[in-house]
Amino acid sequence: MKLSRKGFLAEESRDGREKVKDPAPGNGMQGAASGDGPPVAYDPGIARFLEEIYTVCNRIERLELDPLAVVRRYSAPEDIEVAGLVCSTLAFGSVELVVRACETALKPLGTRPAEALRGMERRGIERLWGAFQYRFCFPKDMIALMWAIRKALREYGSLEALFLKGDGASMLEAASAFVKNLRRFAGETTPSGLRKNLLPDPADGSASKRLFLFFRWMVRRDEIDPGCWQSVDPSRLIVPMDTHMARTCAERLHFLPGRRERAASEGPSSGINPRAGHAQAAASSPAPGINLRAALRVTEAFRLYAPDDPVKYDFALTRPGIDPRPGDERFGCL
Repeated sequence: MKLSRKGFLAEESRDGREKVKDPAPGNGMQGAASGDGPPVAYDPGIARFLEEIYTVCNRIERLELDPLAVVRRYSAPEDIEVAGLVCSTLAFGSVELVVRACETALKPLGTRPAEALRGMERRGIERLWGAFQYRFCFPKDMIALMWAIRKALREYGSLEALFLKGDGASMLEAASAFVKNLRRFAGETTPSGLRKNLLPDPADGSASKRLFLFFRWMVRRDEIDPGCWQSVDPSRLIVPMDTHMARTCAERLHFLPGRRERAASEGPSSGINPRAGHAQAAASSPAPGINLRAALRVTEAFRLYAPDDPVKYDFALTRPGIDPRPGDERFGCL
């Protein structure tokens, strides 16, 4: 089964709820991530594959069908981070609809989003986004998000400064503090504030895919990622886990249990024929559980190949599934 661009950035599972400690870089599969199978060992073949797909797919021409293309229309760091948080929050659903929603959400802010939002008052925000809706992001959610960003800009100067306020040794603790502060600001608009599944807290066990996608955009710097934040080391980043990355990590990279291992653990009721071919089995097998444990395990596996930049291969590995091009089939990424 070939996953097309219509399956872009599938909504992350929220089935994990336990708190998980941030494993220290270089310590292998330690902490909570170690409970999902034996440690992953370095494989020279995987190293060659990762560099090949990075060279072929991590290219600016592959960015067209991605919300990051909207973010990269801005050049000033403060505008990139504002657009980045809005676009990453909306990054669920088909790629065409995601891009359209991002453009609609950012249009009232013009060419200088940070400056425009910083100068707005509550009534202005309510008027400009009072009719916005994209799937389960309703007007009150977008109003709450814009108010939270505006509050962060006014009180701290930038979203990076807000992140650094809660930063410590653990990326998970810093990410959680960042979310909690934004939710607190958002709560000033309505008692319910921002819908929690739009900006999930990793402390709840969620994979927090869109949050970690935002951090990837802000921290990494290459042909794809703008990397406008200067104070966060890329080595601390956590992989944004969605169904595309989960399937690739299970079936191609073997960083997570594959379909046969999952079928064996689930028993005959799983409905997967162990004699089926790869395509048939992949089509009938759900993606591995997408939660924080899986994201941490995969991140530690990628550290074996890029210890200073474990999220380096994220964009490239998801291109064949999200936006397939001729020749991508040789990579075997689902």
